[in-house]
Amino acid sequence: MSLPRFYPWHEETARAWLGEEQRRRFAHAWLIHGLAGIGKVEFARAAAAGLLCESPQDGMACGQCPACTWYASGNHPDFRRVRPEAVALAEGQAEEGDAEEEAVDADGKKAGKRAPSREIRIEQIRALESWANTGTHRGGLRVVVLYPAETLNTISANGLLKILEEPPPQTVFLLVSDAPDRLLPTLVSRCRRLPLGTPAPEPALAWLQEQGVQDAAAQLAAAGGAPVAAWRRAEAGVPPRAPWLDTFVTALAQGKPPDLGQIVDALDKIPAAEWIDALQRLAIDVALAQAGMGARYFPDLASQSAKIGERAERGRVAELSRWLTRQRRIADHPLNARLFAQDVLAQASAACLGRRPKRA
Repeated sequence: MSLPRFYPWHEETARAWLGEEQRRRFAHAWLIHGLAGIGKVEFARAAAAGLLCESPQDGMACGQCPACTWYASGNHPDFRRVRPEAVALAEGQAEEGDAEEEAVDADGKKAGKRAPSREIRIEQIRALESWANTGTHRGGLRVVVLYPAETLNTISANGLLKILEEPPPQTVFLLVSDAPDRLLPTLVSRCRRLPLGTPAPEPALAWLQEQGVQDAAAQLAAAGGAPVAAWRRAEAGVPPRAPWLDTFVTALAQGKPPDLGQIVDALDKIPAAEWIDALQRLAIDVALAQAGMGARYFPDLASQSAKIGERAERGRVAELSRWLTRQRRIADHPLNARLFAQDVLAQASAACLGRRPKRA
């Protein structure tokens, strides 16, 4: 493992935040939040390295001291990372047995293998209590990085709140969230907030090009200006926009109903959340065109979005965006995936063509 580093667009913020003067009155709990895909988790991990470092340079980890060596190898005794098992598995860093824990039913009988949890569980929070109430290894700080904070369920959130109400000495909690409004308000009130803004296009594009990303500008736009999300899309081979979206938009721009059957066929192997996200982004671009502004997500489709915006009612486009958000919440559990896709596309098409929707 290597020592985590701040992304270029975060370095200035990190130096100001972790500088010697600021550290003298450093809060015991921070909520680091901002747009998904800008590198907040890496920011928190790099910050943890700086806080644990024995010879920090402008608040940054030196990379040479014993603490940095332990941290880089994943063995620092005063550092804990808390995230759902499913996230740990996706990162390829789950502890052995995470996905193989035996589930137990109400009668105490084994009920087979338990699926990796998508939530931060109360057991993970309780494990912090005994750890945080022992002395630190070398008399410095203890640091907890917890993400995504919105995956705390009610029980685990209250468990963490109890710890933060009487914070253990020499311990800093760094909570990372894409959606702080989804957190327990009392939990948020126990944290200082550190908002991280979306980076300017120039450093984001320069970094993407350094990573060898093709069509960096288009990928960055498709990711809403979030460079890490754009890089991940490119690494996964995801194009800035899918061919099915071009087909859908072209027909709508011409004032024609799209061939929904053909498009549904194209969506067969694509996760519902992914194609609904593309429709949400299209709806935002159409709304921006109606307001006389440029496209945010699909600049190459700006002229088509403008033509759609001329035909569609503003209220219908706004309602479509809200409706798509509700559909995304149930996207993983449709009774019939094809009918679900057909209905969502039909509603989006009707809104963009200025016609009354027909519910499936």
